[in-house]
Amino acid sequence: MRGQLSIINLHECDSNLVRSRKVLEKFGFGLCKEIKMKPYKSMIIKRFGKGNLRGYSGVQLIETSSIVVHLDEHENKVFIDIFSCKEFDPKAAKEFSKDYFKAKKVQCKTIMRK
Repeated sequence: MRGQLSIINLHECDSNLVRSRKVLEKFGFGLCKEIKMKPYKSMIIKRFGKGNLRGYSGVQLIETSSIVVHLDEHENKVFIDIFSCKEFDPKAAKEFSKDYFKAKKVQCKTIMRK
């Protein structure tokens, strides 16, 4: 078995989007559609932390593994990890995520696991 992990960091995102539970929930389904993954139920979302570390985190289980998203409300950043045993287009994931959260800067790295 092998796997693909894409790490996406979004900077200078729209502050209203980074603070919305509904936006995060819709993101999970939208990203799955974009990278042709089958979601397992709705995204699991919790908001927790204190002070500058408070924000939403979500896990979207997919048929072949998971998508994990952390929203940084203090600095308007979004951190996304996509892991799947099925290959997907990391560029499509990066562009979709950047556009969705209206990020001004984006970093993406993909690692293949064997």
